[in-house]
Amino acid sequence: MPNTLNPLELIARRWQPSARFVRGAALATVVMAVLIVVTGGAVRLTESGLGCPTWPRCTADSLAPTAEMGVHGVIEFGNRLLTYVLCAFVGLAIVAARSRSPWRHSLTRLGWYQFWLIAANGIVGGITVLTGLNPYIVSAHFLLSTALLTVATVMWHRSREGDGPARGLAPRPVRQLAWLLVGATGVLTVLGTVVTGSGPHAGDANRVHRIPIDWEKITQLHVDFVFLVLGLSVALWFVLRAVGAPAAPRARTRDLLVVLVAQGAIGYVQYFTGLPELVVGAHMLGSCLVWIAVLRVALSLREHPELPAAGEASGEPEAPEQQAPVPAGV
Repeated sequence: MPNTLNPLELIARRWQPSARFVRGAALATVVMAVLIVVTGGAVRLTESGLGCPTWPRCTADSLAPTAEMGVHGVIEFGNRLLTYVLCAFVGLAIVAARSRSPWRHSLTRLGWYQFWLIAANGIVGGITVLTGLNPYIVSAHFLLSTALLTVATVMWHRSREGDGPARGLAPRPVRQLAWLLVGATGVLTVLGTVVTGSGPHAGDANRVHRIPIDWEKITQLHVDFVFLVLGLSVALWFVLRAVGAPAAPRARTRDLLVVLVAQGAIGYVQYFTGLPELVVGAHMLGSCLVWIAVLRVALSLREHPELPAAGEASGEPEAPEQQAPVPAGV
């Protein structure tokens, strides 16, 4: 019985994308992951969270919103449709990584992780609607989107590296400081979801259950962690200069500081102006950019070199070509 090739292998036999194309496809998944977060925020900020009151259909009788549902139904349904666009970009990244020769299994795995995170978050999004925008489910929905953004960023970074064993580019305590910074930023992100779940933007014009916490007090704790993350970033920047780290990690840390300062400024503006929707949306975009920047700092402190070619793996010189025997008497 002949072997049956799967579709990805068939494509790989007929298409060989360039390394630049694979990197571009991976970057596109990062952009789409940010876009899905921002548009999800727009759904909440325009009070369209229940624009489609049920799931997976928009109404009990219709897959799409009806004219009577107005703009809220269009906004919520548009965000649902964007998930399919995101799946298309992730699918392209998976196919491109699989078709690249030699096949880099690590990249295709990262692509599939994104696919399953999208599927899981789609289900959680449906539960969010069916539970009437339960704030704890809404928080889980956002955190899964952050997990998707994490994997997309790692795939983008890894697409510019090889598959050799990882090696550090700075002393181990410096790398540990960078991952401490990642952890503190993760806590900052979680606190941001609690602020959202207890704050005034509930996602629907009708009364929606909120997390029973004083949102101003949790906002203050959120601000405290902003200063912690900023302090760790400044400390890391000085440490990298002190140990003579390569230019790339120092540049990534500088970029992180710029994004943090901008995000802090937006945060203060939204707080002192009564949380206007447009500024809150900009803050959500900034949170994605901060997370990408902090991940890039940590990832830049180690590298995966290219694996040696098959003929170079042993490190032995190739055997010289054998000469034809010389006839006797010559």
